[in-house]
Amino acid sequence: MNQSAVERYEAWLSDPLIDAATKEELAALRGNEKEIEDRFYRELEFGTGGLRGVMGAGTNRLNAYTVGKATQGLANWVLGKSSVPSVVIAYDSRNNSPEFALDAALVLAANGVKAHVFQSLRPTPQLSFAVRALGATSGIVITASHNPPEYNGYKAYGSDGCQLVPEDAAEVIGAIQQVTGFDQVRRISREEAEAKGLLHWLGEAEDRDYIQTVAAESLNSGLLKDGLGESLTVVYTPLHGAGNMPVREVLKEIGLSNVHIVPEQEKPDGYFSTVKSPNPEEREAFALAIKLGQELGADIIVGTDPDCDRMGAVVRNNEGEYVVLTGNQSGAIMVNYLLGSLKERGELPANGVVVKTIVTSEMGADIAESYGAEVVNTLTGFKYIGEKITQYERSGERSFLFGYEESYGYLAGTYARDKDAVIASMLICEAAAYYKSKGKTLYDVLLELYAKFGNYMEHLESRTLKGVDGVQQIAAIMEDWRSNPPAEIGGVDVTRVLDYLPGLDGLPPENVLKYMLADGSWFCLRPSGTEPKIKVYFAVRGNSQDEAKAAIARLTQIVMERVDNRA
Repeated sequence: MNQSAVERYEAWLSDPLIDAATKEELAALRGNEKEIEDRFYRELEFGTGGLRGVMGAGTNRLNAYTVGKATQGLANWVLGKSSVPSVVIAYDSRNNSPEFALDAALVLAANGVKAHVFQSLRPTPQLSFAVRALGATSGIVITASHNPPEYNGYKAYGSDGCQLVPEDAAEVIGAIQQVTGFDQVRRISREEAEAKGLLHWLGEAEDRDYIQTVAAESLNSGLLKDGLGESLTVVYTPLHGAGNMPVREVLKEIGLSNVHIVPEQEKPDGYFSTVKSPNPEEREAFALAIKLGQELGADIIVGTDPDCDRMGAVVRNNEGEYVVLTGNQSGAIMVNYLLGSLKERGELPANGVVVKTIVTSEMGADIAESYGAEVVNTLTGFKYIGEKITQYERSGERSFLFGYEESYGYLAGTYARDKDAVIASMLICEAAAYYKSKGKTLYDVLLELYAKFGNYMEHLESRTLKGVDGVQQIAAIMEDWRSNPPAEIGGVDVTRVLDYLPGLDGLPPENVLKYMLADGSWFCLRPSGTEPKIKVYFAVRGNSQDEAKAAIARLTQIVMERVDNRA
């Protein structure tokens, strides 16, 4: 067994600052070398997106001690950024999220940093908005997005409301690494923090400000309130997460009144007991919503993940069956609706820009360019889109219109710097109502876009490789493809290899490989930054949907055979 893991394990058992319950949990592991190694073979890494991991005792787990250490480092960082530092904290419905949020707040308060904490679960994008609205130095959200129930996480934000970009993240990581023992983590009691004015609770006033700001981005609320909004039947599921109230409030605010909530998934539940995974990318997560939709004859079904930053939509096809739109399809529809509506109103700016990631479909880019908008690509991770919004706001060189990524993250407007499933839910439902008034479903619109721009199709494969062996396997897969790039795939020449590791096209260095093929298709390999996975993205464009399906199946099979053989 890894000797360092054993040493860390014994150190926790003997540390007087570790509580009795945690020591009892660890003592029960004696003799279980594999579990001890997994919990202690490394420190849970604070990457550019923060912390994410399985909850439990150990250095490679999320718990009060790893949260405390990270927060002490963040406190040291914000103290160097402002003479009156403050941090906003939000959390989702996951188990231990309220406790971790309060732990973080009390560490901040002990360091003289004011903590603004939401009284109950709130969407991640509302945290981004609140950081900006309150003029805070930083922000923290306790969430593991759509990961399985055993996970939780800790994401840190800068003063612009954007997740820490690489330069700031490096500074915070350095500050955390300087915290070498739990005796360096300061804490005070809740009562003392409140008495000193260093713990401030956020509630209804901040909610109202956020809801009204999101609703102000509506493009057709006047039509909706004049009766169009009643004609659209919407089914919504928050998947036991933070979206329940804000999504409903925003839809109501813009005039969408015929909205039905999936009752079994309305309440917060950290175990997400009605689904295998609370992930709106997967059809299984929509099973109950589709059942209700069928009963009601719903025009659209919408779901949001636990921290309400990702949105998935389900619509009826021409056979009357409900189909889950991919993130790329929903994004293309929203780009078309948003830019088309702005053009109709004469409000489409000449310097408008749509921002997407390098693994997102080119279909949305084609649509945006057809309206005269520029398209800018970023690395995967919405923080890079948020960073662009801040740049454009400061320089005035471009007007941000819409940002999105294939993994179901979208943002319109500049009130936040993170993906927002609240505004995405609003826009996709508003689009459905608008097109319904024209005698079209969203599926009809999608087919029209295919007819005009080509039959784009995308696919994602991922392989979960856990533990220290998994880290090595993922590294080996990337090294194999980087050192031995293919000259052709299935008889189609590889025309260009894009290696983002040294930095490319003005983007920061990232361990990503993208292969462009002669027929216009491409695939991309990327280790996940938040899960023990390697992800492989595929994209093709065919003359028909059948042709595109066949092409992407071939491409996927050939590439994944090599990936799986190396794993």
